[in-house]
Amino acid sequence: MGTPTELIEFELMLLGRHVHMAARTKGTMANLERSAYILLSRLLVEGPMSIGALSEAFGLNASTLNRQTAALVTSGLAERIPDANGGMARKFRITAQGERRLTEARAELVAGLDKTFAGWTGEDISAFTGYLKRLNTSIEHLDGRPWPRP
Repeated sequence: MGTPTELIEFELMLLGRHVHMAARTKGTMANLERSAYILLSRLLVEGPMSIGALSEAFGLNASTLNRQTAALVTSGLAERIPDANGGMARKFRITAQGERRLTEARAELVAGLDKTFAGWTGEDISAFTGYLKRLNTSIEHLDGRPWPRP
């Protein structure tokens, strides 16, 4: 059917489709947009971040992040705070409501994954987790944007 990397590309495309469709059709992710889920996850792990820091972390332009963070603030999921170190740029911090919604969304996704992996052995799940982490860290290394892990 193709080279090993062509097969991987195909399976990753399907995985992205499955995750996206499951979130849309089952109302998962506690009604959080994908960008909100990812931004809130980063703020939870790393703490308050400025637009500049978010831009560097995600490789997105400031205008895109301004729109995304404005939506988070408007919905009460994040708040703008002064820089604790006295810097000029204000930072964004996840709110208690944002943390609650993120926790709910994550729990819904984990429950779905629990169902998906129900027939797998613990050894298989552990091996898959290791390979998935290795894939992600390889991508992060090439991109120069490591994701902080809790």
